Amino acid sequence: MNVKNNKRRRESQEKIERAFVELLQTREVKNISVSDLIKVTGLNRSTFYANYIDIFDLADKTRGRLEADFANLFADYDYFNGHNGALKMFTHIKENQLFYKTYFKLCYDDKHLVSVYDKRRVEKEHIDNNLKYHIEFFRNGLNAIIKLWLAGGCQESPEEMAEVLRQEYRGR
Repeated sequence: MNVKNNKRRRESQEKIERAFVELLQTREVKNISVSDLIKVTGLNRSTFYANYIDIFDLADKTRGRLEADFANLFADYDYFNGHNGALKMFTHIKENQLFYKTYFKLCYDDKHLVSVYDKRRVEKEHIDNNLKYHIEFFRNGLNAIIKLWLAGGCQESPEEMAEVLRQEYRGR
């Protein structure tokens, strides 16, 4: 029986996802086929289609899992202690570079990794009607910093990156 949370089904999904992430390191999503995945995994085509509609469904589900993993990282985050949060984030990124490179590669619709933002803090510090512009500016800037750091192989330490962020955002 192919029950949704059946151990064999979960193992197949994990195997497909690992192969997909591996292929993503050298190809774009649109250049990965189901045939490529079944060759790498040794699974049947029917196993793929029992779990996913197509490659883009697999990409969406993989991205959703990565977003959930990132959100869980900050589940107990104290938004009023920003420097420690930035250090925690940059440390996690450096330790999980493949995870983050994969995530950004799957963001073909320009979604942002950093979408968790404390509106209470912003409202307290920025009393104006242009809050949505401030949030968008911050998210895009932070994502650009993360992508640039990843592209360079995370050469700077997480402490240095947290300081870069602090310097860019000080007094704002």
